[in-house]
Amino acid sequence: MKITVTVILGLFGLIGFIAFVGWIMWRCLQKSDDPGRLIAKWVISAVLIGICVSVCLGSRGLDWGAAFIMPIAVAVCGVGLGVIWAPNIATLLASPLTSAIDGGSQEIDPRPFYSIAEAKRKRGHYMEAIAEVRRQLERFPEDFTGWMMLADIHAENLNDLAGASGAVETLLAQEGHSPKNIAYALNRLADWHLKLAQDPDSARRALERITEILPASEEAQVAFQRISHPVTREDLIEKHQRTPIHLPHHDENIGLRHDFTELKPPPEDPAKLAAEYVKHLEQYPHDNEAREKLALVYVGHYQRLDLAADQLEQLIAAPHQPSKQVVHWLNLLADLQIKLGGDAALARQTFQRIIDTFPKSAAAENARNRIAYLNLQLKPQQKSQVVKLGSYEQNIGLKDRK
Repeated sequence: MKITVTVILGLFGLIGFIAFVGWIMWRCLQKSDDPGRLIAKWVISAVLIGICVSVCLGSRGLDWGAAFIMPIAVAVCGVGLGVIWAPNIATLLASPLTSAIDGGSQEIDPRPFYSIAEAKRKRGHYMEAIAEVRRQLERFPEDFTGWMMLADIHAENLNDLAGASGAVETLLAQEGHSPKNIAYALNRLADWHLKLAQDPDSARRALERITEILPASEEAQVAFQRISHPVTREDLIEKHQRTPIHLPHHDENIGLRHDFTELKPPPEDPAKLAAEYVKHLEQYPHDNEAREKLALVYVGHYQRLDLAADQLEQLIAAPHQPSKQVVHWLNLLADLQIKLGGDAALARQTFQRIIDTFPKSAAAENARNRIAYLNLQLKPQQKSQVVKLGSYEQNIGLKDRK
């Protein structure tokens, strides 16, 4: 029974060894530049080793003269194997140094190359550039760079809005593209609608698709900002057809005047500005710029910190706002609480919100520094104490000393 178990274990061990050696040989064949030559080396090496083993086994039990045959056979076999495998051994030993220079035998992931297309495009051969880009896209059909380059050539070089739109639509129909790339493609499409077709409606539709495809994202917030500042057809026509600007006649000797009051532009009416911002926000509630300006009007004209804080809190609480903007609004809120309210505790809480929300950022470190110097910031807001001086003799310094 023990012999049977030993034989079975030995058989499994032999099979495992053969499988391991076979796997190594297969990997070597895959990496070899000349698989046929490698196989020939293996065959010759097997023959030499077989002859050497046969001679050694056949010499056992013979006279002393046969003892000299074994070393000679082993030496001849070793020399033959050395001649066969010396280049491979040298390559193996030198591979750490050569791999650092040429990258070694590491396989490079296949990727598209658009250098030929770029060169043709720079020479003005746009159709040939398009053909080269499409040749790469046949191999890599979901490559974002290739589709955007194709759309860019159609739009910027051929004024072909339909071709650019088709490339972008093909890109959007594919799966796996990042939100950043999708937003970039649709923003570029909106730009081309404005530039090539003077069509603000189609441009707006392209931006709205960002908010539909990526409804809860930072990219959607950026798209909302562009939508909140629409471009009209009149703006586009005026941009392309510049009308002459008539300059009014002014005082020629302006440097000799003593009063410049008449030359100053009339100040804007804060109440009118606030009404305009409120009306604009009713139509575009996601406009961050208008809401921030409204908060500053509430503070600067109405001295209403509560109304300004409400507007800033709406901006801070809006989902998927850029972190840089949130930090800016929190710092602005703290500044208003210091300058208008003079409330150190409230400002400290606002700075602490920056630290809690972005704990490992430069903004958090800056907030800690501002908390440390908060009392110094509040000093200008505090009324200076009036020190009442007593009445002293005025010419005390002129008296003779006795």
